[in-house]
Amino acid sequence: MKYAFFPGCVLRGAASEAFLATVKVTEALGIELVEIPSWTCCGASHLQDVDELTALSVNARNLAIAESMGLPLLTVCNTCTLQLRRAKAALDADAELKKKVNALLAPAGYEYKGTGKVTHLLWELASQPQLLAGKVAKPLNGWKVAPYYGCHLLRPPEIMGYEDCFHPQSLENVITTLGAQPVDFAWKLKCCGFHAFWTAEADVMKVTGQAVDSAVKAGAEVVVTPCPLCQMQLDMYQPEGREAAKTKAELPILHLPQLLGLALGLTKEELGLARHISATAKLKI
Repeated sequence: MKYAFFPGCVLRGAASEAFLATVKVTEALGIELVEIPSWTCCGASHLQDVDELTALSVNARNLAIAESMGLPLLTVCNTCTLQLRRAKAALDADAELKKKVNALLAPAGYEYKGTGKVTHLLWELASQPQLLAGKVAKPLNGWKVAPYYGCHLLRPPEIMGYEDCFHPQSLENVITTLGAQPVDFAWKLKCCGFHAFWTAEADVMKVTGQAVDSAVKAGAEVVVTPCPLCQMQLDMYQPEGREAAKTKAELPILHLPQLLGLALGLTKEELGLARHISATAKLKI
């Protein structure tokens, strides 16, 4: 399997451990990632709030480069997946808008055609179980793992559309394949608050604490998420979240490739777990 890889800003910056883990895990699974040359930030929903045309053009450029590579575009970030698919849906549905955006891209030598695919690592693993078959070297037997989807990989369903946004099962299925027990919890489909941090910090800290508390009360020992933004929010701000939500809940928060890596037999050093803030000592490794 070969993909045009869109790492996004967070993997190439604040969450470099997520990039490291993604590369190690995909290599172990026989998945070839070819990083999209000169990719640009997807806008992360913030640019979209300020200048929709610029946001569409930026993502049309990313999509056009992936199209020229002749490969499906793959991300490991919920927000990147949403913004890229959102741009693709808008351009594919409006010929005049597509023409307008391509006129902006033309001076730089790019053209968006609409021939490519945008997908997420979770979706590929869930839809192609053979990718993990026979490769789980250290099954996570006895692990109680809370699947935290967050919001951007599921909604809006008319754009994301991989599975039922109210009753998703892709993450639970992967957790089970790794030998662990999925733990259903009330917060698994709710927002982590990451994108509202600068405008509603107090509310976001409370949300962070409530999310972790919800997983603890359900009996989870670790939380896994397919989004590095959710992972950072629930890990980095967990101490502040506990204070805001008036809870003592504390759990390790893993990005999906890190959980995969542990089951594949990779070390905590290879997966960058030392960069995490909260409760990594509780992991059964």
